[in-house]
Amino acid sequence: MRLSRLGLLGPVALVALTPFALRAGLTKVVGISWVAFAAMGGAAFVGERTGASTDAGRLVWGYGLASGAMITSAAVFIVPGAIGHHPKFGGFGIAFGVLAGFSAHTLGHRAMHTDLPFDHTAVELTAHSFAAGAIIGIVYGNMPSLGLLLGLAIVSHKGPAGYAAADRLRRADKPVSVLLLPAAGVGITALPASLLTLPSSDPVNAVVFGFAAGVFLHVAMDFLPRCELGGEVYEVAQITDDAHALLDRLRAQAVASTGLGAVAVFVAWLILRGSA
Repeated sequence: MRLSRLGLLGPVALVALTPFALRAGLTKVVGISWVAFAAMGGAAFVGERTGASTDAGRLVWGYGLASGAMITSAAVFIVPGAIGHHPKFGGFGIAFGVLAGFSAHTLGHRAMHTDLPFDHTAVELTAHSFAAGAIIGIVYGNMPSLGLLLGLAIVSHKGPAGYAAADRLRRADKPVSVLLLPAAGVGITALPASLLTLPSSDPVNAVVFGFAAGVFLHVAMDFLPRCELGGEVYEVAQITDDAHALLDRLRAQAVASTGLGAVAVFVAWLILRGSA
């Protein structure tokens, strides 16, 4: 693996922040940060070594499980908190979060057509990781009673995202190790953000938590495995003569995987609820 100096900044910063966060008692956020790093970094390592033929089915199952878990977790663990603070402000926050996520994602693609000194894939993933980390930090910093299940489900998409990004970088003959920066990005922003205390105002908290839920819902829906011509699954599948038959099989797997991701969160919640 060719080492990227820019990519190495990520784990160095995460290692430096971790002791301070542990001393502040932010063990949950530290755990989520390192799981996100291991998920994306490990999947990127696998994606670099898959060879010329990448398994589209593996990508569909990765995206499907992650998106199903994220949608369920955001709806169950964050939306009720936002609505509980203030139904109307919480609802507005959710709407703003979904629209903000869509806007950032759509306008961010314009950077793909500009001449940047950095790899576009790494820039987009890094910006996404920093934003997600800031939201995770604020949510956990102000709702310490939240369990690890929410955070782990939220960062579950880091694995398939790292796998797909590594495949693209490998085929473009670019160093995959640059993905170490977005892999550590969640922790780099989540750990400092968790120290921020929101005002003791129900409308403010409702908007903040609603916005967080909306952003996570948008990200989850964006990762739903869409098996359509021209999409990422189509690109990775390297479709030949049996395009429609293969995509039909992948669509069935997409439905099964997203459902299984949602059920996994439900079962985990039942187990944790019963042991509490």
